[in-house]
Amino acid sequence: MLYIVLFADNPERAEVRQRLMPDHLDFLTQHASAIRAAGPLCDPVTREGTGGLWLVEADTPDSVKALYEGDPLWPSGLRKSVRVLEWRQVFVEGRRTV
Repeated sequence: MLYIVLFADNPERAEVRQRLMPDHLDFLTQHASAIRAAGPLCDPVTREGTGGLWLVEADTPDSVKALYEGDPLWPSGLRKSVRVLEWRQVFVEGRRTV
């Protein structure tokens, strides 16, 4: 099953992003079999980081939770909130998948 994980960041903890980024990127690499895509979200006007998005393949929402809680960014306080949504892809690269 595919899940979208939306992270909203705490701007008061933004300084930890750069410090922990190498560890965070290593974590993503180590879990590449589950985390199919990941990247930052930013405000289109200010270009300031506002959070992140992951596309995760997992069996249950609980396994998604266990995954993001293992990310080095999680205990840092950078993530203000997280939302996990089930996603079914119906269109890709100009083609319907259903």
